[in-house]
Amino acid sequence: MAIETLGDIVREHAARRPEKTALTYVRTAVDEDHRAWTYAMLEAESNRIANALLAEGVRPGERIAYLDKNAPEYFLYLFGGAKVNAVSVAVNWRLAVPEMEYILNNAEARVILVGEEYLPALAQMDLMSVAKIVVIGDPGASGHQSFEQWLDGHSTEDPHVPVAPEDVVYQLYTSGTTGLPKGVELSHANLMHAMMASVDSQGFDADSVNLVAMPLFHISGSGWGLMGLYFGASSVMLREVNLPLILDLLPAFGVTHAFFVPAVLQFMLALPECRETDFSTLKNISYGASPITEAVLLQCMEVFGCDFIQLYGLTETTGAITALLPEDHDPGGPRAELLRSCGKPIRNHEVAIHDSETLEEVADGEVGEIWIRGPQIMRGYWKNPEATAEAIRPEGWFRSGDAGYVKDGFLYIHDRVKDMIISGGENVYPAEIENVLMRHEMISDAAVIGVPSERWGETVKAIVTRADDSLTEQQVIEHCRRYLAGYKCPTSVDWMDTIPRNPSGKILKVELRKPYWAGKERQVS
Repeated sequence: MAIETLGDIVREHAARRPEKTALTYVRTAVDEDHRAWTYAMLEAESNRIANALLAEGVRPGERIAYLDKNAPEYFLYLFGGAKVNAVSVAVNWRLAVPEMEYILNNAEARVILVGEEYLPALAQMDLMSVAKIVVIGDPGASGHQSFEQWLDGHSTEDPHVPVAPEDVVYQLYTSGTTGLPKGVELSHANLMHAMMASVDSQGFDADSVNLVAMPLFHISGSGWGLMGLYFGASSVMLREVNLPLILDLLPAFGVTHAFFVPAVLQFMLALPECRETDFSTLKNISYGASPITEAVLLQCMEVFGCDFIQLYGLTETTGAITALLPEDHDPGGPRAELLRSCGKPIRNHEVAIHDSETLEEVADGEVGEIWIRGPQIMRGYWKNPEATAEAIRPEGWFRSGDAGYVKDGFLYIHDRVKDMIISGGENVYPAEIENVLMRHEMISDAAVIGVPSERWGETVKAIVTRADDSLTEQQVIEHCRRYLAGYKCPTSVDWMDTIPRNPSGKILKVELRKPYWAGKERQVS
């Protein structure tokens, strides 16, 4: 059968390779008792979930949410939801409680699958549409059912609810310059193309062993996890990034494929045992989600001894839409400059560079806004037609908000048109932080910028005009921590009598950034 929807992935491989191990969950150590699922088990369990969702009254197009760190139940839930034409929403567990609450209410989630660790956070929320809460682990005194209790008695037969490839199946939230997160609607067809195109660069097949370590609320985590399952491979999943555990399990499970953000690669290199680990089974490591320094990349190529593939994409493009292939990683050779590139467009996609003001296409080598067109472009932003119309042109071009240039067919990221900061692979939007800063009674004006960080690529700096000179840097940071996820909070504060603005009142971020990025070739780290 052809795989056209997410549900078809487990249907297909349960029929072709039912007893093959599809997913192994390693929580704390390689030598502990692992939880594992064959493809036949994935099929049966996802069918039970599908039938449980139908019993809850979930209808096609309604949202179901997941709030926990990486857990195998996530994929069971994702496939089960897909089989009843529901839309899964993975919530970023790193967010502050008000941020999580906004996402769950905006998505109008009907059912929430939540890890026991996040029950206290859930108890603080006023949820408007939730009809059912199911707990992974011990529900304690919450009064909710555990995952096992919820599924008890439900049939393992496929309900065969009609699902079309163009139906939305997945909704991930990405913050906007207004500070309010937007729900990115991705269809089965979006995801299936991302899976098929990956074979050109990553070379997955049924014999691959795929490591899933990045958080599942990111397209780089969930999309990568789906990759191995799509090809009938075996996948090994961690609850969260655990550097020593990663180094242990790579040889223990014979991992062939992995994806890491550059910060994880950099931190792994700093571990002494990294030089002593057997990486012989690794075929390739893909990296992306934030810029990487050439020094870190060169060390990685030497230490890991496998192929490296750089990927560039966004949530709105269902992940990667360009790839810098292993043959284009040529340190010290005549094509060494390509290490600064993020590669060429993947199959069926186009990349063009346009002036962000006139919207005219610019010449080869000139910097402008990166526009993307192809089958992986999102369906739109959930219940936000204005933002959708602003992002997607009538001709199908998606305006990325990133700035770059094309040379000899290769895309180079130069800067960002929007003010977004990428810190350790996480997208941070200054407007959201500025809104929180301006709540403080001792702050009369504020601006937020990204500044260089050896560890994170970029880190958040607040520039503040004080209404009271007794205000301290620590007070500003603690104020932000009450309302924002830790990675969004400023790590430093500078004081300024007057924050520069243009005649229309827009903060001159370029001017604010200049002193911190002086001498840098690119205005991103």
